[in-house]
Amino acid sequence: MALRTVLVEDDPSLGRAIASGLEDDGILCNWYSNANDAWPSLSQSEYDVAVLDIMMPEVDGLSLLDRMRKNRITTPVLLLTALGSVQDRVVGLNAGADDYLVKPFEIPELIARLHAITRRNQRIEGAILVYGPVRLELTTRRAFRDGKELGLSPTEMSLLELLLRRADQAVTRRMLCEQLWEASWEGETNVIEVHINRLRGKIDKNFKSTLIHTIRGRGYMLSESPPTPNSADKEASR
Repeated sequence: MALRTVLVEDDPSLGRAIASGLEDDGILCNWYSNANDAWPSLSQSEYDVAVLDIMMPEVDGLSLLDRMRKNRITTPVLLLTALGSVQDRVVGLNAGADDYLVKPFEIPELIARLHAITRRNQRIEGAILVYGPVRLELTTRRAFRDGKELGLSPTEMSLLELLLRRADQAVTRRMLCEQLWEASWEGETNVIEVHINRLRGKIDKNFKSTLIHTIRGRGYMLSESPPTPNSADKEASR
């Protein structure tokens, strides 16, 4: 499913820019302008990652992080701050943060760091990706649907992993080619279709519902329900 992020940032201009940038990338973002308003959501641990500004009035980001960790809230945290010294970063990381980004920064870097944090967290939690009836064990390289092992090849396994990490989001042929084969996209090759069809033969055949959907002229999506044009266009056009 889409990455779920909570943003706590008191600067309205920056808060809007970050929230908009994350949502444009398909990341769900709930933005709060202060720590007290954010706490009820944070305390439920309903997010994949939290982005906290350090320099906030009343309750600052470090105090909010300290409260999270004392309440055993393990949601990964990225800290935002204008303070960029090594000592400042050390303080934040020692307080329980997972990463640290100094202002000003570019939204694509923030997005990349959020994905990196969640990937690390997935490995820590057992290196297992789960979406609906599908389970992928990254350490043992075994994949299952409804408890039945699928017997995937290494390429099929890598393809499924990429689709799982972007479940409910369109994945373009360019992305598949460049990330799985580390090759430049030329728009002509049918190698992707061949591997997708093989994966479909294992993950969808003989099951009641289809999980891998084709977005005509664009790419593919792993979803428990057929994608609508609006849900596909944003990611598929990248």
